[in-house]
Amino acid sequence: MTATAIRTGPATPARSPFRELLPFWQITLASFLGWFLDAFDQTSLQFTLPDIAKDLGCTLTALGGVLMAQAIGRAIGNTGWGWLSDRYGRRFAFMLGVIWFAVFSAMTGLAHSILFLIVVQFMFGIGFGGEWTASAALLMESVPARTRPMASAIMMSGYEVGYFAANAAQELILPHYGWRALFFIGLLPALLAIFIRIGVKESPVWLRKRAELLSGHDSSTKRPRPKFRFDAAAIQAIAFMAVLEFQKAAIYTFYPTILRTAHQPVLHSIFWPVTLYCIGSLSGKLLCGWLAQKFGDLKVMLGALGIIVLTIWPFLNAVSWPLLLLAAFVMGGAASGIFALVPHYLSKCFPSETRSFGMGLGYALGSLGQGLASRLIPGFGPTPLTLPIAAESLVIGSSVLTAGIALLQPKHLPGAIMEGDEDEPKEGH
Repeated sequence: MTATAIRTGPATPARSPFRELLPFWQITLASFLGWFLDAFDQTSLQFTLPDIAKDLGCTLTALGGVLMAQAIGRAIGNTGWGWLSDRYGRRFAFMLGVIWFAVFSAMTGLAHSILFLIVVQFMFGIGFGGEWTASAALLMESVPARTRPMASAIMMSGYEVGYFAANAAQELILPHYGWRALFFIGLLPALLAIFIRIGVKESPVWLRKRAELLSGHDSSTKRPRPKFRFDAAAIQAIAFMAVLEFQKAAIYTFYPTILRTAHQPVLHSIFWPVTLYCIGSLSGKLLCGWLAQKFGDLKVMLGALGIIVLTIWPFLNAVSWPLLLLAAFVMGGAASGIFALVPHYLSKCFPSETRSFGMGLGYALGSLGQGLASRLIPGFGPTPLTLPIAAESLVIGSSVLTAGIALLQPKHLPGAIMEGDEDEPKEGH
């Protein structure tokens, strides 16, 4: 389909992106909640790394191996669920991912050895990655084209709300009930599957494609399914995500640990820096979604990367309490603001026939980048003094590389105009 297929006609009064998304509140809310619950379970591990290391008698570097196992599981979940979502439907894969990660999050609280923890977090990662892949494709294919940047931002802001909820939970639960209780709470997300089953409809794009594949053919003669193509847009998207996830992991994976070990003279509790980071992240994602509708994804991403480079030193090394809080807010807005645009950006890089698999593959290799950062940072910075220095160096280097890859974005993006954009979803459908 070409750009000429875009609908033309009399101009309609501009409406707020939030108002335009109201008819699609079920899928928007479900995608937000899925990412919220994913974040709560994942960041609970980050908050409790020192406690787990003490309880299991292992080093922080060894726990980096647990994070790497989780990242490998995410890569498998992203790609496996992408195939599952393309073949059997976005909604089914979404529900299955939610139940999967909830079960293995709760099982993390039963860990009494590093090997058991590695296995369980590997399995958790599969559901974690799969849930995102299915829900992102479902959301991008269910809302009108003009609202996709904001819908993407709302969905991805769920991570910060989940991060904040985990922060509040560790402040209230960890001192009294221990680290295991945080993971037992992780079983609750399975309830979201009920809402998805009752209130969320299947992607109209997937239903249309499925009907086209089956129409007029019996089971023995139906058309072969399209194959995934590694064209320029796909390669650029995958490379971009790998480096971007590496950078984000270098920013926040060991942030609670750095606060608890390197800032003791200044810091009495990690609650407020992490809270300001979450508030900044939520604000930054909504702001970036709004700015992207006006100026485009690329300009917003490059601006956010520049802010990250300028903010990383006070974010990890500030010696005064006000500067530490300010840097946390600014870094949250910039680092997370980029991720507000990821579902929208990735959805444009792949055609509808293989969109979920392509988005999953991009996020999968990004997950490996995150796992690599989780291993390298404690390896290069094994002490409280060197841990923030290692993180800073990797953040700056990966930010520059991310910007370079983003600037190489191909002019032709196969999914920039999705099937059905000339006949966008109408209210009530």
